[in-house]
Amino acid sequence: MAIILTETEAKTLLQKVLSYSKADECEVNLLGEQRGNIRYARNEVSTSGGQINQNLTVQSAFGKKVGVASIDEFDDESLQKVVRRSEELAMLAPENPEYMGVLEPQTYGKSNGFFESTANVTPAKRADAVAQSLSQTREKNLVGAGFLEDSRGYNAMMNSKGLFAYYPSTNVNFSLTVRTPDGKGSGYVIRGFSDFKKLNTQTATQIAVQKCLGSAEARALEPGKYTVILEPTAASVLLENIFFSLDARSADEGRSFLSKPGGKTKLGEKIVDERVTIYSDPANPELPASPWSGDGRAQEKTNWIEKGVVKNLAYSRFWAKKKGVKATPFPNNLIMAGGTSSMEAMIKSTKRGILVTKLWYIRSVDPQTLLLTGLTRDGTFFIEDGVIKYPVKNFRFNESPIIMLNNLEELGIPERTVSTESDRNYLIPPMKIREFTFTSLSDAV
Repeated sequence: MAIILTETEAKTLLQKVLSYSKADECEVNLLGEQRGNIRYARNEVSTSGGQINQNLTVQSAFGKKVGVASIDEFDDESLQKVVRRSEELAMLAPENPEYMGVLEPQTYGKSNGFFESTANVTPAKRADAVAQSLSQTREKNLVGAGFLEDSRGYNAMMNSKGLFAYYPSTNVNFSLTVRTPDGKGSGYVIRGFSDFKKLNTQTATQIAVQKCLGSAEARALEPGKYTVILEPTAASVLLENIFFSLDARSADEGRSFLSKPGGKTKLGEKIVDERVTIYSDPANPELPASPWSGDGRAQEKTNWIEKGVVKNLAYSRFWAKKKGVKATPFPNNLIMAGGTSSMEAMIKSTKRGILVTKLWYIRSVDPQTLLLTGLTRDGTFFIEDGVIKYPVKNFRFNESPIIMLNNLEELGIPERTVSTESDRNYLIPPMKIREFTFTSLSDAV
């Protein structure tokens, strides 16, 4: 059996599985993917590997008694067994009062997230891309450690009411840390794309090399409140804490920064600068995503925060029915609108500030205010009179992305980036923030 099934092949297989069902309702989810990677350290490739995964999950329901079983074998006997197993588990399960039943057929928009350039990447092509990176670090007597991974695959689902959904996708992520031999300088870059043709490891490596050489001999700067320019990689690990908190139930039950006393929420309220608009759009060509959510609901372009105002929250079908509102699913991608400034222009307009390449080791301090702590890393620089003057030692910070977005000075052009905390891809602008709070110094590079 092929690893990556066409839409017709996936539909045929799912129809076969459903034909074995004796439950009141049945839903089947199918996944197939193929991954390839190269990891390197100390300027030498350490591992090169591949991964193949096929998985089928069957959910059977008798009334509100639900059972789920999964399998990675696809012969007829195995398919019948996994259906019977899910039914047996359903009969043993207690009733789930929040079970909403399977959906009727849905209408989905178009989204192109599958690129032949990525699907057809070979080990040789992967090696060539890494070689372009290694040639630079070796030539400059620097130490490179990186990871390149590409994937192709699909998700499909079908249920006993006739709903069918299918979405193929590809992705490639490249990350690199470059250090000086004495370990005093460190530079970092990360890139993510759906289309392998957009990945230029040579250009990306040049950025990491430049940051590495520029960050050696860092000087200590007194902790305090500074104007900062956050590159998209740094901004994403803070902003995703807003993204992850868009759940309506958590807000209604008082477990979120979007909660208010008395069971109310901040829906409809202005919480950040009016230049902030955060939205999802599965059809976005730079960050394509599945046009359907995990439970089969259609994904539409949705503004979550529009001109600083909370416009929508994500609802499960159960919670939406309980509250009598539209069941807006949690988004499959998240994008922050930006401005027109380049990074160079943002630096030039800064009288005194700090340029941050990367933030890491993010931990929650206060969920109710989204106060976070973490560290800068791999290239932190002092800006004076519009010019990068010198590297500075890394800081620990205490900051809330909500407070941060209320101290917004300027937004740059959005770029696709990858969160170093969650590995999720986002479309995020670089941003200039005033009064960002650094609490102490760190000896890490």
